[in-house]
Amino acid sequence: MSRHAAARQVHGNELQRQLESMGIAVRAKSARGLAEEAPVAYKDVDEVVATCERAGLARRVARLRPLGVVKG
Repeated sequence: MSRHAAARQVHGNELQRQLESMGIAVRAKSARGLAEEAPVAYKDVDEVVATCERAGLARRVARLRPLGVVKG
């Protein structure tokens, strides 16, 4: 979904509570800004990787787990 759609559908304050309950520290300039970056606004990375692999564009070599994200 687009950032605009995510901002309309996701409540930033609720998303922050959900993420923090999972042990994810969140610092955002605004609740709307956080809503725009909600996980539902992104494609499933496993599906994207599988599609690229099937198309012969890439092959899996590792699975990474982010430790932090900084956006600005």
